[in-house]
Amino acid sequence: MPKNDEACLYMEGKHSREEKHSMEERHSREGEYSNEASPHGQYNLKELRKAMKEVQSSKRFEHTKGVEYTSAALAMRYGASMEDALAAGLLHDCAKCLSDDKQLSICEKQGLFVTETEKRNPFLLHSKVGAYLAWHKYGIKNQDVLNAVHNHTTGRPGMSLLEKIVFVADYIEPGRKEAANLTEIRRLAFQDLDRALLKILEDTLEYLEGRGSEADPRTRETWEYYHSLYEDKGEAKALQSQ
Repeated sequence: MPKNDEACLYMEGKHSREEKHSMEERHSREGEYSNEASPHGQYNLKELRKAMKEVQSSKRFEHTKGVEYTSAALAMRYGASMEDALAAGLLHDCAKCLSDDKQLSICEKQGLFVTETEKRNPFLLHSKVGAYLAWHKYGIKNQDVLNAVHNHTTGRPGMSLLEKIVFVADYIEPGRKEAANLTEIRRLAFQDLDRALLKILEDTLEYLEGRGSEADPRTRETWEYYHSLYEDKGEAKALQSQ
C-alpha cells in the first residue's frame, strides 16, 4: 500500500455527509485548542491528542496514535527529540478528515501553492494543509515539526532526522496491515533509517506504476536523491574495505 495513493484511505473508513461536515466544523473553530507549553515539556500533548480525537474518525485516530507511538520509538532509537516526534506524529494527519474541496479552499485562501499533480489528486494536499493547521490552529512553531507534517507523504530530498522518522513511522505503525514488504521494512527501520526510507519509496513507486496511477513527482525526486546517496555510501564502504 503506497503512501501517496488514494488507496491509503482504507484506514479512514466511510462516513456520512453529516459526519464529514461535523468533522470540518470542529476543525474550523479557531483557538479552541491551545498548545501552550505544559509543565512537563514543550508541547501540550494531552490537548493535541484530545484535538485529534475530536476531528478524526475512530480509525484515523487509531492510526494517528500508532504513528505517534512509532515516531517516539524511532526517536529514542536514533537520538531525536522524543517530544518533537510525538507532536509531529500526532499532527501528521490533522487535515486528513477534510474534504478535497475544503483543502483546496484553504490553499486558495492562504496562498498555499498547489501543483498540477495535487490539483488532479487533491488527497495529496492533506500534508501541506496539515502543516498550515499545525502552525495556525494548533500553535506549533517548531519548523522541523512543521516540515515533518508537510513531508510525511511524499518525502523530500535532504530530509531532517525527524522528517525521516515520521515518514517511516506513517508506513510501519502497528495498525498497518496491507503495505508491501512490511515485515522487512519494520526491521530495517530500527537498523538503517535511510535504507527503510528508500525501500518505502521504491515500493510506493512500484505499486503506483503497477496500478497505472499517478505518482507525485516529489516522491520520485526523493527516491532519486536517497538512491544516489545510498549508492555513494556503498561505494565509500567498498573503498574503505579495500
